[in-house]
Amino acid sequence: MTRELLDQPRPPALAGHGFGRRTFKSWISRRLINLVILATLAACGFTGWYLARKGFGREWRRRVTEELRKHGVEASVRRLTLDPFRGLVAQDVRIYDYRNRENTIAVISQLSLDINYAALLHHQSFLNAVDVRNAELTIPLPASATGAARAELHQLRAHIYFPADRIEVSQAEGLFCGIRIAATGQLIKRADYKSSPDLSEEEWLRRMQLLQTTVTELNRFRFGGVPPRLQLKFSGDVSRLEEAHVEATLQGEHAQRAGYEMKTVAVQAEWSDQELRLTHCAWTDDAGKFTGASRWRRSDNTADFQAQSTIDLKQFLASFGFGKLLADINFTAPPTLEFSGSVQLAGEAPKFQVIGRGTLGAFAMKEVSFLSLASEFSWDANRTMIRGLRLRHETGELAADLFEAPNDFRLNLESTLNPAVFASTLSTELRKFLREWEWPRPPVVRLAIRGASRDPGTWRGDGTIATQRTRFRGVWMNSGSAKIHFGEGAITFADLHVVRDEGTGTGSFTYDFRKHEVRLANVHTTLRPADAIYWIDPKLLKAVTPYRFRQPPRLTANGVVQFRGGKGDHLQIDVEAPAGLSYTFLGKTLPIERVSTRLLFTNDRLQINDLSAGLFGGDLRGEADISLAKGDPRYRSKIEVDGIDFPRLTELYFKFKSAEGRLKGNYDFTGRGDDARSMRGEGKVQVRDGDVFAIPVFGPLSGVLASIFPGSGYSIAHQATSTFAIRDGVIHTDDFNVSGKLFGMAGHGDVFFLDDKLDFDVRINTSGAGIVLAPVYKLFEYKGEGSLTKPTWRPKRF
Repeated sequence: MTRELLDQPRPPALAGHGFGRRTFKSWISRRLINLVILATLAACGFTGWYLARKGFGREWRRRVTEELRKHGVEASVRRLTLDPFRGLVAQDVRIYDYRNRENTIAVISQLSLDINYAALLHHQSFLNAVDVRNAELTIPLPASATGAARAELHQLRAHIYFPADRIEVSQAEGLFCGIRIAATGQLIKRADYKSSPDLSEEEWLRRMQLLQTTVTELNRFRFGGVPPRLQLKFSGDVSRLEEAHVEATLQGEHAQRAGYEMKTVAVQAEWSDQELRLTHCAWTDDAGKFTGASRWRRSDNTADFQAQSTIDLKQFLASFGFGKLLADINFTAPPTLEFSGSVQLAGEAPKFQVIGRGTLGAFAMKEVSFLSLASEFSWDANRTMIRGLRLRHETGELAADLFEAPNDFRLNLESTLNPAVFASTLSTELRKFLREWEWPRPPVVRLAIRGASRDPGTWRGDGTIATQRTRFRGVWMNSGSAKIHFGEGAITFADLHVVRDEGTGTGSFTYDFRKHEVRLANVHTTLRPADAIYWIDPKLLKAVTPYRFRQPPRLTANGVVQFRGGKGDHLQIDVEAPAGLSYTFLGKTLPIERVSTRLLFTNDRLQINDLSAGLFGGDLRGEADISLAKGDPRYRSKIEVDGIDFPRLTELYFKFKSAEGRLKGNYDFTGRGDDARSMRGEGKVQVRDGDVFAIPVFGPLSGVLASIFPGSGYSIAHQATSTFAIRDGVIHTDDFNVSGKLFGMAGHGDVFFLDDKLDFDVRINTSGAGIVLAPVYKLFEYKGEGSLTKPTWRPKRF
């Protein structure tokens, strides 16, 4: 403008001196005016530049903060500048809690102030509005949250009006944790307001920590496409913000968190009358939909809720860090859940109360597939109840009711499932026990269990079990039934009844997993001993295998067998076997009859007491002490026989059959397993009413005597006695004596019964009328050598 004034064409000079003087003065005036205008513009430009770069002074900032306080906004302004296009701009504005200035609510990067300058000059309320464009709003969090996600509102745009006694927000918008937030509303600032009580430091920190948790969780979401939009509408009193009325609506798509995606999200909520009402909450995923509603009351800090769900529950829980809850379960179809309840948030920990029901289609738990599951349930902080549970498996169905509270556990169930299905959920000992069973058809089990907790070690209870053809430890039974009792870490099967083809078993036995032992009480069986003992303890099988019963004996068992290295075995078995058994002794099978005995199993030891049996038409009595320790097959035994059919005995062991005779004797010996050469022992034997010379070992002597004294061979050797000792496969005797009517025979020597050799000396003696010839007959001494079956006897003195 100044340049235009200076460049205007000059008017032509007029004639006359007076007129020229006036023209010069006018020109000077114009020049002065132009200079003033230039100076003013320069001053204004410098002032604008200074205010834009350096800002207004402290007094102006104080007047702005006081103006904001008049409108109910407690704030401070770090810098106040002038923008040629936006006007007065407040930068780094810190907003405080209206009731407690020590608590910072938010920090805004910049605000444009709409000023009524006339009112400002007259010291009246001069703030018309605040304009926010592309600002950043930060909410300071507690120092304890340092390093965590920041609470920031980006790209903030808003226009805030300050009419008398209220604040109006016209469509404020910003981006918070990836969510587009839009808000409209107004807050009233009453002249006669009464501020509510100040928040305690503890309550303020609790709210900030809640905000920090919210920010942290929201930042874990990722949103595809258009950000979700949260629309807020509010109204209230600036001094009582907790009593404001707020309506919120959230709409979004493709919200993803740790591998779980919500395809659509819709939420409607309202805050009024000190209550937060979540009137609608819904989202969908690839599996289904979740819908719910909730209400929180500030007065008692209690919330109630209800929901329905068909979502991918496993992936949803995993995305929030609760994946372990369903880590062992895989769903073929999403579970259907309906539940409602309440939560008391006052106190150190939330207290929940939930009631609902759920159904599952096909699913797998720890690689075990189930067909379906349905149940009703209720739960609070201390108690759990599951009612009407129905679990279906291809092997059967389980029905159960469960209640759990502190020091109170109750479980009622009825099952036709294969128990092995639950092996993976049980303790190590129970899993091992179940693995020893095989059920072609599952048993029917009914149980009523009580305990102090879900730990099976605390359970007590009663029930029944019935099974059809079943195999336990590889041994089959046709059927079985028993009453079941739980207590102190043990399972007792009472009134047991087991049926097999050869007989039955009855009684009671207890598997004690805490003491690692099996206890038997009055177990009576007519089963094969090898099978029955294998049910009791497989390690005892080798002790009964040598006894091969012709028919299953009657067994009565009482006592304790420990496992897992226990040293307290004490199992007594009474045996009655009228049909007898076969037993291998010194490599030959003895046909023992009508056996009656008592077996006592202790730690690595078997004692056989009160043995009474028949053998070769006579009687056998004895006892034994047998080591069962690994690597130690030692044994000790003592037997007595009377009336044994001597011909049958000699035929068995020496492959010849004497004419007749009865054997009586005793034998006390030790040994090591099947090693006959290790046998050591002593005994006495007597054969009466027989012909000892019919034994091949002594047969040639009978012929010698008959040739010298015709008929004498038949008249002697009707009784023989001897004491003997056995060692290293050799029978040694020093007093072998044979008695007849006319002659006797005395001898000593060794019989190598394992090596089929003989080294024996005999002397012929007279008796009766032949005693007069004694000096002559004492000359008849013979030496026996060679094999036992074909010995060579020769005179020692000729």
